Amino acid sequence: MRTVELVSGIRSSVLGFGCAPILGSVDKVKAQRALDCALDYGITHLDLARSYGYGEAEEFVGKCIKGRRDQVILASKFGIQANWKAALLRPIKPVVRVMLDNWRKHVPPEKTTSTSNSTATVADRFHDRTPLRAVSMRQSLEKSLRALHTDYLDYFFIHEPHEGLAHVDELTFAADQLKQEGKIRAWGLAYFRSQEHLHKPYLPTFDVLQFDNSPGSPGYDHVVAERGSRANILFSPLSGGTKNLTPSEKLNKLFDDFPNSVILCSMFNQQHLRSNIELIR
Repeated sequence: MRTVELVSGIRSSVLGFGCAPILGSVDKVKAQRALDCALDYGITHLDLARSYGYGEAEEFVGKCIKGRRDQVILASKFGIQANWKAALLRPIKPVVRVMLDNWRKHVPPEKTTSTSNSTATVADRFHDRTPLRAVSMRQSLEKSLRALHTDYLDYFFIHEPHEGLAHVDELTFAADQLKQEGKIRAWGLAYFRSQEHLHKPYLPTFDVLQFDNSPGSPGYDHVVAERGSRANILFSPLSGGTKNLTPSEKLNKLFDDFPNSVILCSMFNQQHLRSNIELIR
């Protein structure tokens, strides 16, 4: 597996594993198999957040990588967390998964795609946004470290803020302290490109940026010209964009256009996972 050094001293596999569906739309058995397969094939970069799996993904991944911490690059985020409604949802998630799987089998693919936004809106009801301040930043990190059974994160991100960061200097100072304490190795901002204008003034403050990007999406060529040779983490590589490329062709184009970046995919179908890995071998 080819690797890239996004930040000095931290090497990640160019294909990263997006853990958002774990214990959400994906159950424990399927998630365990996919993670094991990914690690066996050389994927080292695991992308998490406090909110993933309605608050359960970090702890699950922590158990999966027990004894293998030195083999993985862990990235997590703060700013969005599961709320009390998510705790009520926990016992019935298996039933909901079965219902959704049955529904997907009986509807056209285009209808499934068209309802993705409404599904995301429903999921938002089970999450709260936390204050983007130094105190909550540290509190969230400590929870992530406990859940993941580790002493440090390789990357620690602010999670997709919908507004400009009013306290970016305070957060930068706190991040520097956490680095000195050895609790994080680098910090970054995860955001949607449609909201980049909100964050433009302080983007250079961060060690690494994580944003959505798919070939053919609005502004794609501009992003290639501006950041193609730089270190980035790209998510949602297959969402939107041109319909004239297959998923494999989209990934190949991203690997070519962003040779120093990590491309995140949520790969819980092992055939798809192996196919994606073959693209970069």
